[in-house]
Amino acid sequence: MHKDHITVWNNCLRVIKENIDEANFKTWFEPIVPLRLTDNVLTIQVPSQFFYEWLEEQYVELLWRAIYLELGPRGMLDYSVIIDKGNEQNKPLAINIPTNKPELARTKNNESSINAGTGRSPFQLRSLDNNHIHESQLNPNYTFETYIEGTCNSFARSAGVAVANKPGDTAFNPLMIYGGVGLGKTHLLHAIGNQIKKDRPDKFVLYVSSEKFTNQFLDSLKNNSVQDFTNFYMQVDVLMLDDVQFLAGKERTQEIFFHIFNHLHGLRKQIITTSDCAPKDLKGMHERLASRFKWGLTADLQQPDFETRIAIIQKKMQGDGIDLPFEVVEYLASSVDTNVRELEGILISLVAQTTLNRREFDIGLAKQILQNMVHNIEKEIDIDFIQRSVSEYFDVTIDSLKAKTRKKEIVVARQVAMYFAKEYTNYSLKTIGLHFGGRDHSTVIHAIQSVNDLIDTNRKFKTSIEELQKKLKIR
Repeated sequence: MHKDHITVWNNCLRVIKENIDEANFKTWFEPIVPLRLTDNVLTIQVPSQFFYEWLEEQYVELLWRAIYLELGPRGMLDYSVIIDKGNEQNKPLAINIPTNKPELARTKNNESSINAGTGRSPFQLRSLDNNHIHESQLNPNYTFETYIEGTCNSFARSAGVAVANKPGDTAFNPLMIYGGVGLGKTHLLHAIGNQIKKDRPDKFVLYVSSEKFTNQFLDSLKNNSVQDFTNFYMQVDVLMLDDVQFLAGKERTQEIFFHIFNHLHGLRKQIITTSDCAPKDLKGMHERLASRFKWGLTADLQQPDFETRIAIIQKKMQGDGIDLPFEVVEYLASSVDTNVRELEGILISLVAQTTLNRREFDIGLAKQILQNMVHNIEKEIDIDFIQRSVSEYFDVTIDSLKAKTRKKEIVVARQVAMYFAKEYTNYSLKTIGLHFGGRDHSTVIHAIQSVNDLIDTNRKFKTSIEELQKKLKIR
């Protein structure tokens, strides 16, 4: 006799009703809707992810016993889980979750009992790109230990550490990190993921770029495997989506990510995204998706300040086993103030030049590399240029500025040069003093104070300073 899905489910309900109390039966089984019966696989629809998980935790053996009694040992059960109830314009959205094929065992009463499975899709740990076991796609070199903290990123780093310590259990869910190109967003993202994997190796952590996410979704549309795509992402414990701004204008990709976001967030799974701008400035994004990014915490990254750039250079060089003279470090830090990525590119070129050409690390080589890589570097104002300009203006030699002579005209010229070095470069007081015959930082401080006093009290001297300023700015 041919059985239909409604008849099969009604017969299953009779078995279930005999084994639980009426209140639980009404709560957990009456809302279930049988959808279809195909090749001994019964698909039932449940109203939410929580509903599905509760059935799997509390009633999985009872469900499978009923299926066995009704459909025999070849009987199977699939779930259709509603993840978005929809509205008047949009139909409800559901995903199918196939269960693992149970292993049957005989009980004392000769009834079949089923080993409870996880209920997770076999696609759970399979990569979307191949048939290998899924990996998190994390770069092991990007950690909190290699991430230099400064005033430009301390807030974002602190938020990242908090999330890494308690993924999904803080108010920082979702966490959005935003900032310009090359400021360390991706590094911080990987650092969070690597820390979570280190502390919780059982967590399903996944890093993916928005471009790759989009391409995977398009492939699933082409291959008629959107359900597999959705199932895969809905079982992630920590989802890290890089450069979310690239979803702009991609209507269907945004829609599928919206549903994945809701599903994961509802289960208190951690979501972390990065963007080149704040959520309020995202263009071409559905309002309902953009609003989700504002639910948790947004943290911005600024351009690294001078001290942070010095620390980055030193950390990078130490990691490569290179002892870079401090004056070269300061020169690079003062010359490249855009982003970390450009700074790292210059360091790679510097190392390559010294290795291939067997040259020493010095200011001359650093200048040569910067002239080739940084726009308008020839217009920089450095201490050498300041010393030449001041010596010409006061008609003294550069060597005399560095000498120990205490002649008044030399002392004034030296103090003016130190004043402009502090005004127009990012060099420390100590480094400025080293460029003037190895003088200490207190001498530089005294020079700056003396020049400021003369500007305030001597009109002729003030005019000289203004003339020199114009000369320096011509460069």
